[in-house]
Amino acid sequence: MKLTAYAALGVLCSLGPALAAPQGLNSEAVNGAEWTAKGGKGKEIDPVLIKAQVLLDRARFSPGVIDGHNGENLQNALKIFEKTHELKPDGAVDEEAWRKLAETSAEPVLIDYTITDEDVKGPFVDIPDKLEDQAKLDRLGYSSPAELLAEKFHMDVDLLKALNPDQPFDKAGTAIVVANVNAKADHGKKEKVAKIQIVKSEKVLRALGKDGAIMAVYPASIGSEEKPAPSGTHRVRAVAPNPNYTYNPDYAFKGVKAKEKFEVKPGPNNPVGSTWIDLSVESFGIHGTPEPEKVGKAYSQGCVRLTNWDVQELARMVEKGTPVEFID
Repeated sequence: MKLTAYAALGVLCSLGPALAAPQGLNSEAVNGAEWTAKGGKGKEIDPVLIKAQVLLDRARFSPGVIDGHNGENLQNALKIFEKTHELKPDGAVDEEAWRKLAETSAEPVLIDYTITDEDVKGPFVDIPDKLEDQAKLDRLGYSSPAELLAEKFHMDVDLLKALNPDQPFDKAGTAIVVANVNAKADHGKKEKVAKIQIVKSEKVLRALGKDGAIMAVYPASIGSEEKPAPSGTHRVRAVAPNPNYTYNPDYAFKGVKAKEKFEVKPGPNNPVGSTWIDLSVESFGIHGTPEPEKVGKAYSQGCVRLTNWDVQELARMVEKGTPVEFID
């Protein structure tokens, strides 16, 4: 059954210039990184923070995009991790939090990966800015092999390039260094989520088990002042992988002149990303995004926006009827 996603498009925000990577940034430096009191305070990519982000990702306390910087998503994930493990929930990568993170997994946080034919076969597309122009494309695929690989390993493209200087990402057989995000614990894979909580003030989505314990936490863009997210408890109606996006002129998005509905084809760069979780609120759902670096930082137009990899993981853990509570 085809499920058309009637959802809202995320509001864009500007990003600053890419931050520099320190010399000697490699898998040995990151895998062997240890906490120090001076760590995580500079503007350069920090091996300790890369390690913390990968460990959080594997423990299902998602920091969003792994970039090696001490951003709000990392701090929010740490706060919940610390609270869950009965530590002071201040969001700081301190000695206690570091020790507890290290206990979650002994696998290396960076590993070697050989680029496959599938990674580079494409087709890759230039994504136009205007929604009407996006509707002319047959598929909203990745714009480059680097974007595909970065999303595959939950990484920022800048970090991927910093770890692999001068390496071609469009050539099969190339060995690169990537985040080892697939070495996750088994918890949460078999058990279904009993309840979803969307905490507006914290910009996070929490997935809870039958016993009320946290199974996963994801950073989220939740509503806006113009179109706030709902309150109360609703339910999952359906899950649509690879959804179409249908623009309704009633949304009246800035810069969209169309007076009639039109459809944007599926793909990871579709306005609602790679997955749509439909809720029992008309035109409302939990979905992915073509801009994972902005999750938790830019508002969506009323919906709940996660990274593509987080919403895909969540979609495997929910079922029709799963309650979704919006907490003000």
